[in-house]
Parts: sequence; C-alpha cells; structure tokens
Amino acid sequence: MNLIAFPERFCENEMIRIFIDMPVEKAFVEKLCKIPDISLDIVENYEEKQKTYPVNRIKDVDILFCTLVPENFSDMKKLRLIQISSSGYSQLFGLGLVEKGIRACNARGVFDIPIAEWNICMMVNLARNLRSMIRNQENGIWERNSQYQNEIRGKIVGLWGYGGIARETARIASIMGMKIYALTTDGKIKPRHNIYCVPGTGDPEGKYPERVFSLMQQDEFLSDIEFLILCMPLTKNTEGIIGERQLRTLPLGTFLLNPARGPLVVEQALIRVLQDGHLGGVALDAHYYYPMPPDHPLWKFPNVIMTPHISGSTLSPHFLERVWNIFYENVLRYIEKKPLLNELTPFQLNGQ
Repeated sequence: MNLIAFPERFCENEMIRIFIDMPVEKAFVEKLCKIPDISLDIVENYEEKQKTYPVNRIKDVDILFCTLVPENFSDMKKLRLIQISSSGYSQLFGLGLVEKGIRACNARGVFDIPIAEWNICMMVNLARNLRSMIRNQENGIWERNSQYQNEIRGKIVGLWGYGGIARETARIASIMGMKIYALTTDGKIKPRHNIYCVPGTGDPEGKYPERVFSLMQQDEFLSDIEFLILCMPLTKNTEGIIGERQLRTLPLGTFLLNPARGPLVVEQALIRVLQDGHLGGVALDAHYYYPMPPDHPLWKFPNVIMTPHISGSTLSPHFLERVWNIFYENVLRYIEKKPLLNELTPFQLNGQ
C-alpha cells in the first residue's frame, strides 16, 4: 500500500478518503496531493481484475477510482462516489448504487479522438479501395484504376447516434468538406454539458449536421447517404437494429463503418448483402466474436477491412492522461458541490 496523506492538522473526520485501484499517472497524483483535506490510498502493482481488500482498508473510503470494484464492495459502507475508467459501466449493475445513494461516473469521451480518426481513415481507405492497391503492391501489379483516386470531399456521411465519437467525427469530416447527416432517437441534437471532451474537439453545441433525422425517419436517413457510421451503444433496444431491410435501404455502393458494437448489425444479413455486392465496402472494429474465428466469412471479402477492436482502447497513448483528468476534475467538483463530469443517471445504473 502506498499511502499519501495530508498533515495531521486536518481533522480526521473532515478528511475525504480516496481509494485508487488504477495505474498511476504521476502528474495527477501530485495535483491531488495539493488539495486540502484528502487522503489517497493507491493500490500497488495494478492488475485489471477484481480483488478483495482488508475491511479496515476500505470501510471508510468516500471516493473510489477503479475499473472493477472490489469483490467485497459491500464493505465500503461510507462510499459516496465511484469513478470508473471505462465508458461501459455494466460492472456497476446489481450493486444497488441508486438505493445506497452512491453516485458514479464513467470515462465517456476518452476515446472520442482515436475512434473518430479511425472513422476518417476508414472512409478514405474504403473510398480509394486501399485493400486492392495493397494486394496489387504485394503482387507487383501496376494498375492506375480510377477507383483509387476517389475523394470523400462532398460526400454525405450519416452518423447513427450523435454522442462524443460522432461529434468529433463530424467536426473532422466537416473540415474535409463532407456533408453531415445525423440520426438520433427524437430527431434532436442538444448542446452537451458536463460531459468530458478534450478542449478544441467535438461538437459541444451540435452545429455540424446539416440534417437531423429521428428514429421514425430512418428510411429517409439511410436512403440518401454514402457512408453510414454506427455511433450508438449496444442495448436491448439497439441489438440487431441494422438488419437486411436497413442495409438494402442504403443506396447501392454505400460504405458501412462499425466502430461501436458488432451485434448492432445482424450478422447473417451483413454477409448476405456483401455477397450480392449491394454495399461498396465495410470497415469493422467491433465484432461478433472475440477473437473472430479465422474461418469466418467476413475475413474473405475483398472490400471488408477488419481491425481487432483497436480504434480506441486502454493501450491508446493518451488513455491514462485523459481518464485521470476526468477523475481529478470530478474530485474538485465533488468537493465544490458542482455537477460532475460523465455522471451516470439512476436509469443507467439500473441497467436500463
């Protein structure tokens, strides 16, 4: 245990106790140490797995920063706030946080930049058929086909969902001269407040989409775009939301990108639509199986790009810096009784 505490002049009863089970980002630890009236208990030799901690070590903790909560979470009787290091928060389901009055925040926004850049990269690669050019290179074939010279400027990109990843994608795509369409549940885009966003990125005010469609207008949305990028979470309501009918509503030659979750798209429907050539190409960073079996048919299509869920991950060079930034800001906001960044609603914490 690495215990960092403040001088004894602070009353013990006033001390805010923070328990950290995360890889250390030294600069933010030093900044936290400058905040009066807190003590930090940092787990040594971090491993991303659930562990049991001595009751005396965690029973008086006020704030927990982790990926996975302790196995003996029920011993944290005084806990008031959890900051997790992931955007997904299913590890918090069933803990009774709402009933216990424990607030929780996730790491939404830490992957907006790398995943948006993956989206832009894949649109260019698909439009110019980079896979075909690389095959030609490997086989010593000199072919100056017109498809290798396509541009994405002026193309219409449809973003299904308009959260942080979609907003950063829209910002970059707009700079590159693309037209932005968005589909949201209610057909509205609202300004975002108290959601983590790297300064200078994203679309906090929701100004980039030229047209916004509701879920009831999905056919109109799908029938007039040249790239479809899935940017919504996987829930009971969105699993399989893209079936064969939706895929065939897309214009012939449309490109599909899925950096979100594999099961948003019906697997066999995607394969059928690729087999008959309706889609111009597909880029997948989210999959149906982990790892994808080597004999899966999606590997074999010449116009499919598959990446192993690396568009944004904990291996990203800025991940720790950004997730610690969220945590540090939330500690300050908690102390100052201000709205927290990325706070999960009771509805979300109950898995709905």
